[in-house]
Amino acid sequence: MVTLGQRIKQLRKEHNMTQEEFGKLFGIVKSTVSLYEHDKSIPDDSIKKMIADYFNVSIDYLMGRTDIRYPAKKTIDDKLKEVIGPYIASQIIALESLSQEEKQTISVLLDGLKARRQTEDKEG
Repeated sequence: MVTLGQRIKQLRKEHNMTQEEFGKLFGIVKSTVSLYEHDKSIPDDSIKKMIADYFNVSIDYLMGRTDIRYPAKKTIDDKLKEVIGPYIASQIIALESLSQEEKQTISVLLDGLKARRQTEDKEG
């Protein structure tokens, strides 16, 4: 089983950071990072959350309880596909890459479709 310290060191090295660079990100000194990496000290929960958020991993992954880095995202994507189907889910996920202007255009189009449906429902 991987320890918290081993995981911190692994993530730091994957991103080619020194202990000093890593520490600056989270407001801690190099010696504290070393203590974490050698499992001689444990970061408090707020530091663990900042580390997990920065490296985009789950707390469980950081703590060494799982080898799956991003279970929440995968679970949400899978749930989305189950509810609305894979094609529409993939289109929604693709919205992330659109510019703000493109997102606004889609919003206007959807509002127009909604208004049209409401008008048809009143007439029909």
